[in-house]
Amino acid sequence: MSEKSLYTRTVLPANQNFVPGTRTYKGMSTVGNRPGETALFDLSLIKQDLINHFYIRQGEKIGDPTFGCIIWDILFDPLDETTKTAVLANVTEIINYDPRVQASNIIVSQYETGLQIECELTYLPYNISEALQFRFDQDNSILT
Repeated sequence: MSEKSLYTRTVLPANQNFVPGTRTYKGMSTVGNRPGETALFDLSLIKQDLINHFYIRQGEKIGDPTFGCIIWDILFDPLDETTKTAVLANVTEIINYDPRVQASNIIVSQYETGLQIECELTYLPYNISEALQFRFDQDNSILT
């Protein structure tokens, strides 16, 4: 009986650099898309992944009760220094959970019917920064 190699060995070159215009991250989302247009790439996918993480209430993920966002549980609480510190720590943890992004200058404030998070987000693989604003509304929605 002769032996066959069932697997081929794949070697990736070291220090691969990102080439603008290529699609590094590929995924899908059915949120806000028209039927048949579910593909997301690169920055759009990273943003949607981040928004998805903010939509998960802390304690909802099976097997990881510390995963998720605490904001949904404190929307109706007064925004004192203790609450603001807890939200800031949670937002920082959520953003740092994704190795593709880094946040700076995170500001937590109240607005008409909820909480507002402002930050500068840097997409590390692309070295692109943008200012993002998330509004957590008491009607259970995120406005970006």
